Amino acid sequence: MNLGDMLGGREPAAEAICSRKGCRAAATTQLLWNNPRIHTPERRKIWLACDEHAGWLERYLRERSLWKQTLPLAPGPAASQPPAQSRPEGTNRRP
Repeated sequence: MNLGDMLGGREPAAEAICSRKGCRAAATTQLLWNNPRIHTPERRKIWLACDEHAGWLERYLRERSLWKQTLPLAPGPAASQPPAQSRPEGTNRRP
């Protein structure tokens, strides 16, 4: 649980959802990235994507030279979701 959950009184998401703004679809893909200007080379940030938005998010990262790898999302609880600060500008921010 994070501060947003405590303030909003909401339960954490039970399912990993897409990072694309406005999308609430189940995530099927992980996009690993880092920003070499601020991250060490081995650090990886993760965005989650549904089938519909995986290509869009990957292009977004590639155009900015941030993309490192695209992997399928392993089934499991949403505990593996990335923190809100690792989402692209213009994407939904989960509490």
